Order: sequence, then C-alpha cells, then structure tokens
Amino acid sequence: MIDHTGVTVSDLQKSRKFYEQALAPLGYAMLFEVPGGVGMGFGEPPKPDFWIGAGTVKVSQHIAFRASSRAVVDVFYRAALAAGGKDNGPPGLRPHYHENYYGAFVFDLDGHNIEACCHTPP
Repeated sequence: MIDHTGVTVSDLQKSRKFYEQALAPLGYAMLFEVPGGVGMGFGEPPKPDFWIGAGTVKVSQHIAFRASSRAVVDVFYRAALAAGGKDNGPPGLRPHYHENYYGAFVFDLDGHNIEACCHTPP
C-alpha cells in the first residue's frame, strides 16, 4: 500500500493554486506547508498523501487520483482546466484498461500527467 507520493514543481505558489482548485472535487485540500516554503501536502483531512516540492522539474510524472464517481471525474477535469491545466484526455471510458475504467487526464503547470479515475459501473 502506498502511503504518499509527490512531484517536483517549478513554482510552488502557482502549483498550490492549481492543485487546490483541481483536487477540490476529489475532497483534497492543502493540509500542510513545509517550513521554509519548500513544499506542501494535499489530501483528504486529516492526512496529506500528495506532496509538491519546489525544484527543477527533470522528468514529468503520472499521478492518478481515485474518484468516487464518474461525475466527480468530470468535475475534476473542468476544475483542472479552469486552473490552468492542459487537456491530455477528456473524461470517458478507457475500456483498454478495463470495462468500467472512466478517467480524465490533464497536464499540470509543469507537464505532469494528472488523472482522476473511477472504476465502478455507472
């Protein structure tokens, strides 16, 4: 079981705004700021499980967040685009993964592939 993960971002404050808006439909909020302005943790209260850290982005990452419904995936996608993300695959079924895989993909401000997905039937 994975406890937490994270990505490096080039502008911590711009990325904070992006992730606060993009992850809000999933129930995530910024929960902890590392002293010195070097990073912050997001998650469902009370525990952060997704971290962003200031630095030089050398490799883009793919992070997928579980959504409770297909409607939440749709809202995530719209929120992430409104926050400055770039489309990398609109909400829809991805039957090549499995019959009920419903996901949406957005590139964040640094090119990380951020996904929300739901595995349950409609």
